[in-house]
Amino acid sequence: METAAPKYAVNCSILFTELPLLERPAAARAAGFEAVEFWWPFASALPGDAEVDAFERAIRDAGVRLTGLNFAAGDLPGGDRGLVSWPQRSLEFRDNIAVTLGIGERLGCRGFNALYGNRVDGVAPAAQDELAVENLTLAATAARSFGGTVLVEPVSGAERYPLLTAADAVAVIDRVERESGVAGLGLLADLYHLTVNGDDVSKAITTYADRIAHVQLADAPGRNEPGTGTIPIDQHLGELRAAGYAGWIGLEYKPSGSSTDSFGWLRRTELDRTD
Repeated sequence: METAAPKYAVNCSILFTELPLLERPAAARAAGFEAVEFWWPFASALPGDAEVDAFERAIRDAGVRLTGLNFAAGDLPGGDRGLVSWPQRSLEFRDNIAVTLGIGERLGCRGFNALYGNRVDGVAPAAQDELAVENLTLAATAARSFGGTVLVEPVSGAERYPLLTAADAVAVIDRVERESGVAGLGLLADLYHLTVNGDDVSKAITTYADRIAHVQLADAPGRNEPGTGTIPIDQHLGELRAAGYAGWIGLEYKPSGSSTDSFGWLRRTELDRTD
């Protein structure tokens, strides 16, 4: 028996990096994909109109759908992991909300990842968490105006990032909803980050099935394509389907070779899923 195939979106901030950023959506389309997602694609939280127009045009011209976009998150290669709870850059995040959501609304994107931010020296964690509630409330309120969802993600590989498990992220979502009354937030369940952080991924899927708004994947160790590591990705995708998840799945991995050659696992997976 054949079941519905998952919907995959290529994360063009980590795949096709051998190409200039604006050429990557077309490369994803040429590889057979209909959707892409990006981390924040600009050097500044407030890019100029010409930069924004060029990015949007690249998506449209490629004939792909934008399914996910990060809010500005600071210098990711330098170790930053978001501005949401960072007091010194809170206004920067708030200014970025309108830019990010504007791009999303115009391109039909409805998922927006708000990386929480690292712990900051000299600032009490409780104060950072209170600020995060305020900023996530602002972002979710604005996103809800056109059906968007603000995503909260556990992340690995950053010692000072406080959200490590699905339960950590859901606790933040619950607090925002409880204190502000604003809905429109969801869990970004990245199978790689959850596994590396030691979370029970199968349990997280069943426990928080109704909170999962987006899924991303990579294998571990290495953060390469499925089949290069030990994560039972096919099993987890089956668990997600069984739990009712029918949304997009972002391919957020570093290809072990060329990007184009890293999609062979998809063909194998689809063959395995057809009885």
